[in-house]
Amino acid sequence: MKTAFITGASRGIGRACAEKFASEGYSLGLCCKNNIESLNDLKAELEQKYGIECLTFQGDVSDYSFAEKCSKTFLEKFGRIDVLINNAAISTFELTQDISPEEWNEVIGTNLNSVFYFSKVFIPTFIHQQSGSIINVSSMWGRAGASCEVAYSTSKGGINAFTMALAKELAPSKISVNAIAPGVVDTEMNSRLTSKEKEELAEEIPIGRFAAPEEIAEDIFYIIEMPYVTGQIIGADGGYI
Repeated sequence: MKTAFITGASRGIGRACAEKFASEGYSLGLCCKNNIESLNDLKAELEQKYGIECLTFQGDVSDYSFAEKCSKTFLEKFGRIDVLINNAAISTFELTQDISPEEWNEVIGTNLNSVFYFSKVFIPTFIHQQSGSIINVSSMWGRAGASCEVAYSTSKGGINAFTMALAKELAPSKISVNAIAPGVVDTEMNSRLTSKEKEELAEEIPIGRFAAPEEIAEDIFYIIEMPYVTGQIIGADGGYI
């Protein structure tokens, strides 16, 4: 039995990852902050469809004690961790001078601190196993920066540095650490855009359209199957940057 833990799994890329990994026979740990009813519906669907086991958790990923609770329950149930997908993220779209300290801390806490927290609580088991893979969901804006998304871009740039450093630390223990940097994905995070704005943005993407969450989930699965790839920030942006 293989297992995967996915943060921010109730929608978007996280939900698509849950579907993909369940279809490949992975038992799952899934967490969300607000949409526990939706997550529990997904749990029931995946268990019935694929015959896997699934645990769900509701809490704030920026709270270290929540990460500890998740890992303890998950490891008591399954005894091992094969894949950790740090996906949970939020954004704010405003001028930097208008971002409140509370908003800044919320974005950094959710997007970046959570990556450290969930990696930290699972690393001892990864090392004991001498195997496993950590995938951090970054963004093309962590590489290029986005106007009016300074907090988001900063958090994703931090994920990139974290990924490269941790990969070197864990490589001797046969654990891979990589990040995927999606471009524009058709998720609720882009719901603020009007239909016209979406059309104009799609025209800027060389491939001519937004990515589907399922496509990013497929890419993530392929990355963990690459035996000699670690410490990489792998773009999945349709050629945008």
